[in-house]
Amino acid sequence: MASPSSRNPILLALLVLCTTLIHTSSARPWRRGPSPFPDFDLSSYCPTLSNGSSSLSPPMSNVTLEAVVFGRGVQNYTCNATDPTSAPTPIGAIATLFDATPLLPLLPPSAGEEILNLLPAFLVCFPLSSLTSSSLPILGVHYFDASGTPTFDLGSIGLLKAKKAQDITAPPGASKGPEDRGDGAVDWLRLTAKAGAGSRGLSEVYRVETAGGKSPPTCEGQPAAIEVQYAAQYWFYE
Repeated sequence: MASPSSRNPILLALLVLCTTLIHTSSARPWRRGPSPFPDFDLSSYCPTLSNGSSSLSPPMSNVTLEAVVFGRGVQNYTCNATDPTSAPTPIGAIATLFDATPLLPLLPPSAGEEILNLLPAFLVCFPLSSLTSSSLPILGVHYFDASGTPTFDLGSIGLLKAKKAQDITAPPGASKGPEDRGDGAVDWLRLTAKAGAGSRGLSEVYRVETAGGKSPPTCEGQPAAIEVQYAAQYWFYE
């Protein structure tokens, strides 16, 4: 991740504004619910699809962008105690999904998407407990169900029971985790609705601009269960 001094100062000022809004505690924490900006026009926004060397396929022409959120949580792994040289096994993730829509009216079109793309690297540095009482509303949750299906519950917006359609590695400069320390950023993904799993209102989601979440390379010195902090953008389509 580039150092702050290498960023455009106007972008940095706007970024500070956004992170201040995100981190400002309120007397009553936001509760999960519908977006406070349900009529905000998202049609001019789109996710970053290229890591510089490869790309995710773009959304289909017949889908509509329903929500842009920041996910903040943990990627979960297990380790084989009998083989410390083996790689940790991914078993899912748990994340809280924060609505990004309140930030969008504050951002000029020329800089808005760049600032959105920088925010996961800052969000991963904040404890989840502080973000849940911030000025960003919680739209939903992400978890893996009992069958191992990645699930995104956005309440009235929809429910996505997904399967992986594509993955690419995060860009080389992606944040490795809190304070840019860790084992790296998890892959960028395109996930689509799993047939017969019960999705409603949502057909696909992109996970991009990841920060952290990657496991250590081996199980040496690791506990049986590993939680790795991460943040990411999620773009949901109907």
